[in-house]
Amino acid sequence: MRTDLFDFELPEDRIALHPANPRDSARLLVVNAAKGLFLDRGVLDLPDLLQAGDALVFNDTRVIPAALEGVRLRGPTAAKVAFNLIKRVDAGRWRAFARPAKRLEPGDLVRFGRMSASGARVALDATVAAKFEGGEVELSFDLAGSALDEAIAAIGEMPLPPYIALKRLADETDRKSYQTMFAARDGAVAAPTAGLHFTPRLMEKIDNRGLSRHLVTLHVGAGTFLPVKAEDTSGHQMHSEWGEISAETAKALNAVRAQGGRVVAVGTTALRTLESAAREDGTLQSWSGETSIFITPGYRWKAVDALMTNFHLPRSTLFMLVSALSGLDTMRDAYAHAIRSGYRFYSYGDACLLFPAAETR
Repeated sequence: MRTDLFDFELPEDRIALHPANPRDSARLLVVNAAKGLFLDRGVLDLPDLLQAGDALVFNDTRVIPAALEGVRLRGPTAAKVAFNLIKRVDAGRWRAFARPAKRLEPGDLVRFGRMSASGARVALDATVAAKFEGGEVELSFDLAGSALDEAIAAIGEMPLPPYIALKRLADETDRKSYQTMFAARDGAVAAPTAGLHFTPRLMEKIDNRGLSRHLVTLHVGAGTFLPVKAEDTSGHQMHSEWGEISAETAKALNAVRAQGGRVVAVGTTALRTLESAAREDGTLQSWSGETSIFITPGYRWKAVDALMTNFHLPRSTLFMLVSALSGLDTMRDAYAHAIRSGYRFYSYGDACLLFPAAETR
């Protein structure tokens, strides 16, 4: 499909720079594509919008502080550079987006460092091992494994998306705000943002409603949120991300559907994990590995019956995904309604609960 079909205009003041407080006070736009209905509700209403026996599936990835600032050293010259780590290559190497990439060449030394909370200076060096198109580089660090992880945790900042980072600096509150309550497994360089809305208060309501909850893992990469630059979706290459679903979770979700319940993915990352692990008949199996699944209108859904997600960027793979679930015309109308009604967009913004169009099943 032409990517311009997924374009829309968003006023700058609709981009949320901070999360709702408390988290579960965010708004929730319910989109029932089969009935052509939009309902303005709140995230705390979520349990009442589902049925006893339905299952919610959350992503338990944990965001690492993947935004690093350093100094490029080349002979007697030095220049400030910034990086967003995007994918681990091995124990001591990471792929990263560099700003400005034009200041870097293979072989350059980059020195990172800052004062820790205890007052000790933490130092870390890396060599630019390779340079790629689109501002991407590969960094080979002087530490590896857990020692590198600890240094990045001490030196790095939370990797806020560019539409936030260009308007304000990350601060200490983002270390908590840009992390879900389910975060347990280090590896993401962007938050699974639908999960940011959940609180112990909301989880209690979910349990009281008779909804089951389950965990999968997808280590979210920054490439997921990039606009599609190709003129047609067939020309876009997705970045791959590592995911996993256990045999126990797959069995439990298969049982939910066998008993007439629905599988509700909380976030596009949980959804992409489930669809990557699904067999052709819609049943789930244990799965672990890389996925570059790219879901656009015309996709035949296998494992997911509904989706809770935030509002996404124009021309993004995520807006294409929600259009595949609820229909492009429906989602364009839903976003227009959200803009008129003052909903807050993107990572720290409000949410949607999407039920599929009949023709997408």
